[in-house]
Amino acid sequence: MSSAIDASGGSSTVTTDPREQRNILIAMCTALIAVIASVSGLNVAQQDLAIDLGASQNGILWIINSYTIALAALLLPIGAIGDRWGRKPVLLTGLAVFGSASFVAAIAPSVAVMMVARVAAGAGAAMIMPVTLSVITSSFPPADRSRAIGIWAGFAGSGGILGLFVSSFMVDVLTWRWLFVLPISLVVVSAVATIAFVSNSREESSHRFDLTGSVLSAVAIGAIVLGIHEGPERGWTDPIALGGVIVGVLALVAFVRWERRHENPLLDMSAFRDRGLSSGSSTLLIVFAVMFGIFLVLFPYLQAVVGFSALRSAAGLLPMAALMMPTSTIAPRIAGRFGARRTMMAGVTIFGAGMVTLALRASVEGGYLSVLPGLMIIGLGMGLTMTPATEAITATLPAAKQGVASALNDTSREVGGALGVALLGSILSSGYRSAIAPSLVGLPDDVVQEASEGIGSAYLAAENAGADAPRIIDAAQHAFVDGWVSSMWVGVVMAAVALVILVVRGPGTGTKLGVDEVDFAEEDAVAAG
Repeated sequence: MSSAIDASGGSSTVTTDPREQRNILIAMCTALIAVIASVSGLNVAQQDLAIDLGASQNGILWIINSYTIALAALLLPIGAIGDRWGRKPVLLTGLAVFGSASFVAAIAPSVAVMMVARVAAGAGAAMIMPVTLSVITSSFPPADRSRAIGIWAGFAGSGGILGLFVSSFMVDVLTWRWLFVLPISLVVVSAVATIAFVSNSREESSHRFDLTGSVLSAVAIGAIVLGIHEGPERGWTDPIALGGVIVGVLALVAFVRWERRHENPLLDMSAFRDRGLSSGSSTLLIVFAVMFGIFLVLFPYLQAVVGFSALRSAAGLLPMAALMMPTSTIAPRIAGRFGARRTMMAGVTIFGAGMVTLALRASVEGGYLSVLPGLMIIGLGMGLTMTPATEAITATLPAAKQGVASALNDTSREVGGALGVALLGSILSSGYRSAIAPSLVGLPDDVVQEASEGIGSAYLAAENAGADAPRIIDAAQHAFVDGWVSSMWVGVVMAAVALVILVVRGPGTGTKLGVDEVDFAEEDAVAAG
């Protein structure tokens, strides 16, 4: 460790020892995977949850969404708390809350208990996720920071895929209650490694904590994510969906006005004038919106159209992760040579090309091989984009505000994911309904109505359709692919928007990761002096 002094009078967390750096990465990445995997894990067990807990479809959606809403709402306030009162104790507290809540969820006897456990797990995850990145940015010197962020970004992007794979294995081989074994085990490993290898760090500040800004940010993000989640299911005029969006937007406006007037704001709004921060945040929001939209569609495609089991469907996503993770790790080296802006532009371009490939090749007859090339290209593009975008955000704010910077990075991902599921999911549903209706002309109206609700409903309708069953299933499969293709073309447009943002407002053309971190280097030197 370096001899710099932190606010508490102890040693700072900066270390140049490769073994210490490796141990810190293990501690942070295991905690991160636990959080990310829990976002997607329960999606593969919806039917089992409904049967065992006697839950309605709406109840299942609340169980799944409550975790994401709590996580997204609390990211910024807790990131700031970690900066103020110490990142290590906040992380350990989050691990304890998250692990305990996951255990309660594993033995939950009812929907109510499960929902409370998931909200608590989301709160614990909000203590974990931003701190994992801020610990890395405050522990690694400028020369090593980019590589470490690349490893973190790789796990952040592929953790959901790994979670789906393990969760599918647990559901197929054991029961849904075993889904929580992975996150609990990872929490234990991370807690032990954090206690042993991670030093505490915090900002030195005499000003009062921005409580009003924290509350407003939690209400804004939480309400917006709630509205976005509920809109596609309930309809956008439903009081919960519409009210959530309205309350969230009003709270967001109030948050911005408060932060601009506050002497020591939770988030300095003037920082968004920085090209790196604004373009990095918007790029991550758009890329993760499209990626979550892809996951929403891809899993049912592999199961209902291709005929894969849940486990085999999850395994089908692994090639995407296999390209994403190593590319995220080498992205800093590429950005160090060609600049962050060019690297992000190349990544977004490749990402968009992957979606074009999906839109042009996806078919019922082609099966998994028709989508595999597109998935691999998308994984390559995401790996090239995530690391420089993440570092563009964290490099903008000072070392004392790395918890807030990390939380902003995570919030961009979470809000983007919610937007992608809502937008691309709605386009898929609309395209599916439009495509299937002409193929079912002549069948009873009740059969057509049920089959038009979704591909799962079409399979249920086919069970009682006798000789018309193959026709219904074939129509549903082709309509699903048609809807998916429509949503992918929208994703291509979104990627094009991200590319335009980078061309117009991307980081300076001379910005290179691992080189442009003068602010951090100067702060470390001042602290050591």
